[in-house]
Amino acid sequence: MRIAVWPRRNWVRSYQYITKRVLRLSASPHVIALGFATGVFASFTPFLGFHFIICLALAFIMGGNMISSALGTFLGNPLTFPFIWISTYKMGNFILFGHAGAHSMSTLAGLIHNVSVSNLLQIIKPMTVGGILLGVPAGIIAYFLIRRLVFVYQRSRLAAMARRAEQRVLDKVLHRGDGHHE
Repeated sequence: MRIAVWPRRNWVRSYQYITKRVLRLSASPHVIALGFATGVFASFTPFLGFHFIICLALAFIMGGNMISSALGTFLGNPLTFPFIWISTYKMGNFILFGHAGAHSMSTLAGLIHNVSVSNLLQIIKPMTVGGILLGVPAGIIAYFLIRRLVFVYQRSRLAAMARRAEQRVLDKVLHRGDGHHE
């Protein structure tokens, strides 16, 4: 879990690992991509600590892969959360109050600094609205990107397996490699 928040080595290796894990899942490209998209969507919600629960529930309801869903939440991390939070807060303020100017960022910083139950709703409400509005397109983009990547990977892997099987058959027919030439 700590590695998801702050990887031991570096971010590039962590993303390479996540990519390989997603590509190697054994499900259809649609199911894997749908799960991943729910994880990406959940990353845009302000409910930090509940992203796994949100994405797993959505993946279950929509028929997506649960593992790829959890992996999709890694889009939200210490490097991306500031950008996600700023954009969701601004979008939510714009939709709810008709403005997302420079003042909204200083307001967000002040509300976070002096967080209390009374001003928590002032943060959560616009971030939830903005999170849904930005999370849906981000999830859709992730769906199509991951679906294509998984399709290409699975097709090339299947072709490689077929070539290896064909080579094994040829080796048996020609009696190569077993030391029993007649």
